Amino acid sequence: MVFIQQIYPKASARLASQEPLAGFLREPQSPVVKSKISIIGPGSLGSALTLALLRAAYPISEIVYRDTSASKRKAKALSRRVGARAYSLSSSKLDAAVLWLCVPDRSIATLADALSRRKKSWKGTVVLHSSGALPSDELTSFRKLGASVASLHPLMTFVPGVDQSFAGVPFAVEGDVVAVRRARQIVRDLEGTISVLLKSRKPAYHAWGAFTSPLLLSLLVTSEQVAKLAGIPPKEARRRMLPIILQTIENYVNHGPAQAFSGPILRGDISTLERHLKALQRLPKAREVYGALASAAVQVLPTANRKAQQKVLASPESGLPKNFIQTSQSKPSYTLSATRRKLASSALDRKSIPSD
Repeated sequence: MVFIQQIYPKASARLASQEPLAGFLREPQSPVVKSKISIIGPGSLGSALTLALLRAAYPISEIVYRDTSASKRKAKALSRRVGARAYSLSSSKLDAAVLWLCVPDRSIATLADALSRRKKSWKGTVVLHSSGALPSDELTSFRKLGASVASLHPLMTFVPGVDQSFAGVPFAVEGDVVAVRRARQIVRDLEGTISVLLKSRKPAYHAWGAFTSPLLLSLLVTSEQVAKLAGIPPKEARRRMLPIILQTIENYVNHGPAQAFSGPILRGDISTLERHLKALQRLPKAREVYGALASAAVQVLPTANRKAQQKVLASPESGLPKNFIQTSQSKPSYTLSATRRKLASSALDRKSIPSD
């Protein structure tokens, strides 16, 4: 869709060199030599980065895999695509200017400790890890031996079989000055964007990321279960949901949360809210998700009959766990325009609620 291209554009091709003006000679420019990079971990992220780095003219020194058949198989397949060698951890060379650890969070510090012992000094080497939740301190063993280290996390989802572009992808970086400088250059070459993140804010940053993809997917799967109650099978539900999902995102991006918000909670339609909760009695988990999201909507988005809606959500008749819904006296974070407020209230006054 057009709006996706607008908010997440592929970086445009660089302008072709123009002919020099008559009478002037242009000095020949030496090609920029980019640092060799070792990718440690050929999983979904490591594979996507390797392919993107190669497209950005970075030489891939090696693909390093764990001593398991699955990891070795992935590394061998990836190495054939990029013309690099695949090595196990024990046989890896680790002679690139940049070592990039693309491994699970729980493995970063342990792996860094093991690899750092391979040399007495890592001076001149940049070591990166890609965790969104953990700081660069996970690489302290390299730092103590002279390496410059940083955490560099792309806010993007990576799944097997998808050749992910990094154009327009936002990265968050935190760490030593030299490593951060190198990270900035790499991200620019990948045509992404980059910002510095304080290490103390990384857990909250990563939780935010969880809301944008894995938990969003969890919501969509829960929606499929509710659709099944209405007699709509999951595959058909996914097809039918797509237009409203994409339109909602487009409205959110182009007009902001308040103006993108619609439906019975906006209008304060208590009877519809009660009917929804009753219908979801057969799906207790889905009802809890509905209650949590409805409560959040009442608290942060503009709604009519706010107190009455909070009362319904907090009542025993809602079927939600005791104290699951907390009432709030604070004002919502977003407000409607005067026109939309008038439309929402007039719909209730007429007792004729248009469907959304």
